[in-house]
Amino acid sequence: MQPLIDNARTFGQRPEEFARLAEGQSPDVLFITCSDSRVVPALITGARPGELFELRTAGNIVPPYASDTPTGEKATIEYAVQVLGVQHIVVCGHSHCGAVGAVVRHDDLNAVPAVRDWLAHAAEEPKCSDTSDPTVAEAVQNHVLTQLLRLRSYPCVEKRLATGELRLHGWYYEVHTGIVREHRTLTDTFETL
Repeated sequence: MQPLIDNARTFGQRPEEFARLAEGQSPDVLFITCSDSRVVPALITGARPGELFELRTAGNIVPPYASDTPTGEKATIEYAVQVLGVQHIVVCGHSHCGAVGAVVRHDDLNAVPAVRDWLAHAAEEPKCSDTSDPTVAEAVQNHVLTQLLRLRSYPCVEKRLATGELRLHGWYYEVHTGIVREHRTLTDTFETL
C-alpha cells in the first residue's frame, strides 16, 4: 500500500498536466472490462486521462437491459452513449478470469452469495470444451460475444448502431503475455491486433 500512497502524494504536483481535465471529458471509447487487478485499461491501450470511459464489473458482465431495474452498469452505458457520445464500445475479457472460470467449472460460490447471484443473474454459461484450461480462453471469448449481444439490446446502443454512429468491439487480453486479440466477424475468430 505504501508505494501507492507515495505515488498519490506526488501525483498532484504536476497541475499543468491536469488543468485541461477540469474543462470536461469527451472520450471516444467506453471500455467495459473485468474488475480483475491484472487488467488495466489505460496500461493496455496507452490511454491518457480523459481518453477512456471505463466500466469494470466482475467478469466484464453487461447485465440484460431491463428498464424497470436501475443499475450502475446500465447508467454508465447510457451516460457514455447518450451524453458523452462515445463512438466505440470495447468489451474486453481476459485470460485466467475467475468469474468465467467459476461459471464453466460450476464452482460452489455459496460462501460468496453476492458473487454467486451476480454470476447467476448476469451470465449464461459460455461454451467451453476444456474446463481444465487455466486460461479459460474459449469460454472468455464466447462470454465476450454474449456481452456484445447484450449491449445491442440497450435502446441507446441499438439506436446509435442503426445510424452508424457507434461501433462495438470484442477484445480478449492475455494476462500472461500482454497480447490483445480482437474478434473478427468475417472469420468469427479472435486475432491479434
